[in-house]
Amino acid sequence: MNNRVLVTGSSRGIGKAIALKLAAAGLDIALHYHSNQTAADDTAAQIRALGVNVSLLKFDVAERATVKAAIEADIEANGAYYGVILNAGINRDTAFPAMTESEWDSVIHTNLDGFYNVIHPCVMPMVQGRKGGRIITLASVSGIAGNRGQVNYSASKAGIIGATKALSLELAKRKITVNCIAPGLIETDMVADIPKDMVEQLVPMRRMGKPSEIAALAAFLMSDDAAYITRQVISVNGGMI
Repeated sequence: MNNRVLVTGSSRGIGKAIALKLAAAGLDIALHYHSNQTAADDTAAQIRALGVNVSLLKFDVAERATVKAAIEADIEANGAYYGVILNAGINRDTAFPAMTESEWDSVIHTNLDGFYNVIHPCVMPMVQGRKGGRIITLASVSGIAGNRGQVNYSASKAGIIGATKALSLELAKRKITVNCIAPGLIETDMVADIPKDMVEQLVPMRRMGKPSEIAALAAFLMSDDAAYITRQVISVNGGMI
């Protein structure tokens, strides 16, 4: 079995935690980053130290042609992926009446179009390999319940959930599982400015989650033990919903 996994947005935060967890389990990593070369190189070094191979891919997930070219070149050089984890995303939070076209478009193009741009060039090589596979998307509690000030972000993440469920039906007979992880408030740069007292009000467990807690679930869903789990949205949110 080809044991390579593409993890988008894996130079920092949740993506980095996932990449390191999978590498520790013996999986080779295709490490994607957008612009932070230093962070990508540092994460790649940590992955290599775990005794597995790593390739680096640099692109903006919203730029379809660039994404396609980079992924196809990596597959040509190193073989098809066994797994794809769609983690890269952005937020541009503001009240809807004040939301600009740019704030709407940038979030939709990155988060939702990124689903097509990244996963589409990966699927047929996975199917043609006839060895099954794993696709994991990252949505959000906002995509399930909605959130004030995040109409654009909530729309993009709800779209990812719908796309994940539909794709799972198409790929199930190929032994390719497709599942979604929907995090709540996780200790990353995206939520660094949220005050502790607000976290305690929003989260019944009264704390933010850790990237490692998302990574643990991703590693399970990537494993053979999760072969009969597909079309699921699994929330990791401390009881928020």
